[in-house]
Amino acid sequence: MASIPDSQTSATMGNHLKANFREYGMLMALVIIMAFFEFMTGGVLLRPLNLTNLFLQNSYIVIMALGMLLVIVSGHIDLSVGSVCGFVGGIAGVAIVTHGYPVVPTIIFCLAVGAAIGAAQGYWIAYWRIPSFIVTLAGMLVFRGLNLALLNGESIGPFPKSFQLLSSGFVPDLFGGAGLNMTALVLGCGAAAVLVWGAVRTRAKQAKYDSVEEPFAFFLLKNGIIAFAIVYISFLLATARGLPNVLITMAVLIAAYTFVTNKTTIGRRIYALGGNEKAAKLSGIRTNRLVFLVFTNMGMLAALAGLIIAARLNSATPSAGVSFELDVIAACFIGGASASGGVGRIVGAVIGAFIMGVMNNGMSIMGVGIDFQQVIKGLVLLAAVIFDVYNKNKA
Repeated sequence: MASIPDSQTSATMGNHLKANFREYGMLMALVIIMAFFEFMTGGVLLRPLNLTNLFLQNSYIVIMALGMLLVIVSGHIDLSVGSVCGFVGGIAGVAIVTHGYPVVPTIIFCLAVGAAIGAAQGYWIAYWRIPSFIVTLAGMLVFRGLNLALLNGESIGPFPKSFQLLSSGFVPDLFGGAGLNMTALVLGCGAAAVLVWGAVRTRAKQAKYDSVEEPFAFFLLKNGIIAFAIVYISFLLATARGLPNVLITMAVLIAAYTFVTNKTTIGRRIYALGGNEKAAKLSGIRTNRLVFLVFTNMGMLAALAGLIIAARLNSATPSAGVSFELDVIAACFIGGASASGGVGRIVGAVIGAFIMGVMNNGMSIMGVGIDFQQVIKGLVLLAAVIFDVYNKNKA
């Protein structure tokens, strides 16, 4: 069998890298940023306690970025997520702390309120064709004001322990390891194995139909880095208290939304909607209903983030959610979403969220002032958007 010349192989790998530079670049950027702050902080960044804080502090960004990515891919934006997040946390505080309502029914009610808010905003955007920027800007002001009125300008707390488990709880060690949380290690290794198995299975299906585009070297490198990172982080967390409950919540949501966007009809239709709405409508896609569902989903995820923030702070505060929408939108754009819609991946949004989180955490440990933190994050966001526009113009 004739072998492929080295020059042809190199050209193929070079073309693939150029075509998918954003995907590989963001992953490598996260690795480099983590290595930089690990060195600059003297090893503090990857200590188990700080890793736990990193997940707790950035869980709301990851959760809302999943919904925001779908909003951006569909060609819209949602500026109200921070205010909705704070407002729902205020509802939980008044219901549980002030009136003593049970935790579980309150959580379900709060998620329903978030979905209803998203549906109300989605209705005006989808069926009345009012620009999403205007509708959600109004929502940002309305729900910020309602939260201040609801809480009367004061914080409400503390929450009962059962509610705090949303954020501050940990998965118990079922194996009873001495000095090492074996449940955390087993779950981490299992998650890495499932991801690698899924990647291998997908590549095998592509090979069956002769549609493999990713060179084997890139396939090994990407999945090797991801699997190693999961196992290593699980080991570090296993040396402390184990896996935080919120990390499990994030993992389940990431898996679910990755499946929806990659494997389902509704996921493909969202990308078609953002790519060309007129063509999508002519092909039989009910674009109005799709936009309505995307914003309903965003409202529900904002509500979940609000509950987690309230549980983490152990109080409902009037300032909760302020400027959260900026971090969430920035995470999506840094992770590869296109400002014009139709482009973006769940994994990219998650990587973008963790880039923002690691930068926040690392700069805080180094003692960088909040003023310069904002400047640096703004420049990173601008660079990501410029890079996206440059690639489109070059194509």
